[in-house]
Amino acid sequence: MPKKQKATFTSYEWFIVAVITFIQFTVILDFMVLSPLSAFLLKEMKIGPDQFSLVVSAYAFSAGASGLLAAGFADKFDRKRLLMFFYTGFVIGTALCALSPTYEFLLLARIFTGIFGGVIGSIAFAIITDLFKLEVRGRVMGFVQMAFAVSQVIGLPVGLYLANAFDWHAPFWLIVAVSIPAGVVILIYMRPINAHLKLKTKENPFLHLFHTLTKSDYLKGFAATALLATGGYMLMPLGAAYSTENLGLTKEELPILYLVTGLFTIFFGPLSGRLADKVGKYKVFVGGCVIAMAMVGWYTNLGITPLWVLILINVILFAGLTARMIAASALITAIPYPADRGAYMGVNSSIQQISGGIAAFFAGLIVVQPQIQSVENGLAVTKSGPLENYPLLGIVVMASLVATIILFWGVDRMVTRKIAAAPAMNTEKVPVVIAE
Repeated sequence: MPKKQKATFTSYEWFIVAVITFIQFTVILDFMVLSPLSAFLLKEMKIGPDQFSLVVSAYAFSAGASGLLAAGFADKFDRKRLLMFFYTGFVIGTALCALSPTYEFLLLARIFTGIFGGVIGSIAFAIITDLFKLEVRGRVMGFVQMAFAVSQVIGLPVGLYLANAFDWHAPFWLIVAVSIPAGVVILIYMRPINAHLKLKTKENPFLHLFHTLTKSDYLKGFAATALLATGGYMLMPLGAAYSTENLGLTKEELPILYLVTGLFTIFFGPLSGRLADKVGKYKVFVGGCVIAMAMVGWYTNLGITPLWVLILINVILFAGLTARMIAASALITAIPYPADRGAYMGVNSSIQQISGGIAAFFAGLIVVQPQIQSVENGLAVTKSGPLENYPLLGIVVMASLVATIILFWGVDRMVTRKIAAAPAMNTEKVPVVIAE
């Protein structure tokens, strides 16, 4: 029987959880802020849903490509140094987004940001897997996934306020302003995380990547991850435009929607993590998927809707999505062996980003926004109409949720067998080695 985990974390472990949560907050906010900005960019840049979805996809594709290239080297370096390198590049990329004068410049800036930002999540998960036992990873993931909710409660409303008060560039400057101090704190106070370097040091990085890509157990996890991000990447990028063009919300009401939804999600994150550790990660995952499917079916078939009804739907929807993501993330961390954690998380993150980019791209093809001709004061005027085919998009998302339930059933069985066969390999954390 493995030794029972202590009830509380040490002060340094709490520091690690806080730091990772905050950097995830800035990275997630950088991605999420594009969704509400769709209501601004579609009009100001005179672009369609397909072009806007390409901006979202460009980040995902570049993140996926860089993650694959970096995966072979992920277990060859101190994880703190890797985190600092990629977080610095992420901040520079976000500053380029803030400076973007045209659609083409913004597209290139998103590609640059994705190259660095897309790798940060895999490094963070590798750090969590190194420092925390499987029995408490649900709890840790619950706190880390709070970054998603906090970005809604604080980041998105403030970002939207700045966009309304100034222009759409302002939210990106906000992200840069809060990211720089976080980088300084990591540089000064985070200890080196390099115990994994003693486990495997001679294998060529590209051979290491090849072996990671070809292990049968890992392939099962990669297959499950491929569909995990579909729901968020398909629904979120055009969510603000759908709310204003189809559901009748004003741009001033959007911050209220994100604020209230985020407040509830902050509560659901730690609760889902504790529940996953207590009753089982796969059970919580399935429950989250079922809740999300019900809400997606309702949400994508709405007409003009009062704000309070839309808030209710979003709160329940994000409760399901949060539980699903936290439970899945905890399960995924149990798949790789200690010497492969960085490489596995890098490849896993890349697959998630690339599949999400494909999902966002196809969402832009499914959803269309027709141009309506009218006459005002004797002059011909062209206006954008409501978004079309959102119910079809909902069907695709629900089908992907069903598919993930099936795939993660296999992952859960694999992890269960692995723990039964070698408990110490999956429950004991790799000790931190402090460099002299």
